[in-house]
Amino acid sequence: MPFGASIALAVSLALSGAPSQNIASVAASMSAMPKSQTVEEYIREYFADEPIMAEIAKCESQFRQFGKNGKVIQNPDSSAVGVFQIMSSIHADFADDKLGLDVYSLQGNAAYARYIYDRQGTRPWDASKACWSKSQAYKDIQSQKAELAVK
Repeated sequence: MPFGASIALAVSLALSGAPSQNIASVAASMSAMPKSQTVEEYIREYFADEPIMAEIAKCESQFRQFGKNGKVIQNPDSSAVGVFQIMSSIHADFADDKLGLDVYSLQGNAAYARYIYDRQGTRPWDASKACWSKSQAYKDIQSQKAELAVK
């Protein structure tokens, strides 16, 4: 994201009453996707610190934000949209009004997924857990939890 846009987003978030620790993280976490980068590469890079999120995106959408028709993908049985299948009927207005994020864009969908993950962990994606719980990233999280429980 260009520096000016980051500042504008941060100011917008500050004026909206969003918690200050979230303003910097959301603004800093949004970046434009290079034209040569695939959606999967973008998501894996964006969530390099939380690889389980890339596995969730793989299970939720097969790393697709847009369909062949160029429109954002949407679950035919719900309002879930984009690479992380964010429930637009629940989250789109809040994401836009309070955080300045467009869940219909790849960058906004990923940034809002991080916002949700930072607050609720993987629970919002439990419907696809049978898929992503088979990943090495999930196994690593379980190992870390077990190690912490022993200490």
